[in-house]
Amino acid sequence: MNNHKNQNIKIFVTGPSGAGKTTFIRSISQSEVLTTDVPCTNAKGKKETTVAMDYGSLNLDRYAIHLFGSPGQDRFDFTWDILRQGALGVIMLVGGHDPEQLPLLKKMHDKFLTELTIPYILGVTHQDLAEVWTPAEVADYLEIDPFLCVGINALDENSATDVLVRLFEIIEKEIEG
Repeated sequence: MNNHKNQNIKIFVTGPSGAGKTTFIRSISQSEVLTTDVPCTNAKGKKETTVAMDYGSLNLDRYAIHLFGSPGQDRFDFTWDILRQGALGVIMLVGGHDPEQLPLLKKMHDKFLTELTIPYILGVTHQDLAEVWTPAEVADYLEIDPFLCVGINALDENSATDVLVRLFEIIEKEIEG
């Protein structure tokens, strides 16, 4: 591999509302996270929702990584195409605790991954809870390789970093390939 010191890498972070995208970015960003969260109320107790994007950055090995998080609600889907432009990888998150997220996840998965040929990883959040969908169950639901689906606690920096490292294993294979 050539010298890729400080190579800028854009990662698109997406998934349904409540999946943990903002929390994920906050957990691993080394810069102050810029958010466009606004107050909301819903039956599940979520206090804020993203309406435009989240942004955070970090340095990992020889890369300057820029994380762009999307809103998860269907009504903001016009931002998804804008935010994913130029991304070298996609991290899709889904709340393993909330089976109602799975149909929107399927829609997002099919949209992004039929239109894109870039590497992606799927993180199943809330794995710290007792009753959650496992990564294997979500991989089966989406009919994808279980290697692409990992469990995550988005509140935990190490867990969030593991998802990013897994994505980079895939990205580096493509860069070197």
